[in-house]
Amino acid sequence: MPHSDDLLWGAVGDISRFAALLTMAELGLADHLAHGALDTGELARRCGAHAPSLRRVLRELAGMDVVRPAGADAYDLTEKGTALRSDVPDSVRSSIRMLGEEGFWYAIGMLPTTVRDGSSAFVKRYGHLYDHLAKNPRSGRLFDEYMTARAIPFTEGLAKRYDFPATATMVDVAGGKGHILATVLHANPHMRGILFDLEHVVDGARQTLAAEGLAGRSEVVSGDFFAEVPAGGDVYLLASVLHNWDDEDALKILRNVRRAMDPGGRVLVLEVALPDDEEPHLGKDLDMRMLAIFNGGTERSRDEYADLLGQADLTLTEVVELGAGASLIEARPR
Repeated sequence: MPHSDDLLWGAVGDISRFAALLTMAELGLADHLAHGALDTGELARRCGAHAPSLRRVLRELAGMDVVRPAGADAYDLTEKGTALRSDVPDSVRSSIRMLGEEGFWYAIGMLPTTVRDGSSAFVKRYGHLYDHLAKNPRSGRLFDEYMTARAIPFTEGLAKRYDFPATATMVDVAGGKGHILATVLHANPHMRGILFDLEHVVDGARQTLAAEGLAGRSEVVSGDFFAEVPAGGDVYLLASVLHNWDDEDALKILRNVRRAMDPGGRVLVLEVALPDDEEPHLGKDLDMRMLAIFNGGTERSRDEYADLLGQADLTLTEVVELGAGASLIEARPR
């Protein structure tokens, strides 16, 4: 077992390693190296970098086994490094770029201030995350790419492991660009879908659903889930929604869903549920980001979700593990 000092110094070094990965992702090094080794000068020319500086980053990346030396002053991509290409399934490039986005980087660095004040330093400087993304198209695109990549394992698990009603209409609340809804509709050909999100988001959802050949089985509606959500659905999906809000706001969303749903309907909450022990867990890492970026955003345990659902006149009926640390929490009207 590693000595505690090794673990602490490893964490100190992680910021430098992440910065090197961020540089690799931003400069597209993996794409440039996809077809074979390049010397540092040529690689710098292709990605528009300063060759001596790039050489130092490549040395760090080689120690992480994402690139490897390939002759004098040349580097090649490793199998591990392939995951940073933009054109491969399960690419992590967009995730790394999003975490290095100016606002996110600031939020994490200012976490001590957030903890001292009890309110997000990010929100004080940039406003609410979704307002920040709407005002900054590049950041918005990065976030969309990040959320799409992050949702892939959850979405595949949702489509394969949950038994949807055969002819149901699913309302995807805050459904973003529509990738989750499209995956569920493809897996359940007799279902219909309604994607509900903010006005500036829904055009992208229409494009996704049309491109997937699902325009005839889906509808896209804009609005504010704090006011109301589309009525009459059989299944209401809240995927990575409730963790953005404190209990009071999350309860407003759930109560609006409860009012809108059919009596025999169900609510599906897709989140990373925190374990009750003190072991390392993805949800605890995500919780630091929620603390940094949102005022009131938080990851919750299953019991906390059960309590929240109960306050909205819903009963937790099933939990389906989707893999990659995510849980699908099903609830039905009391």
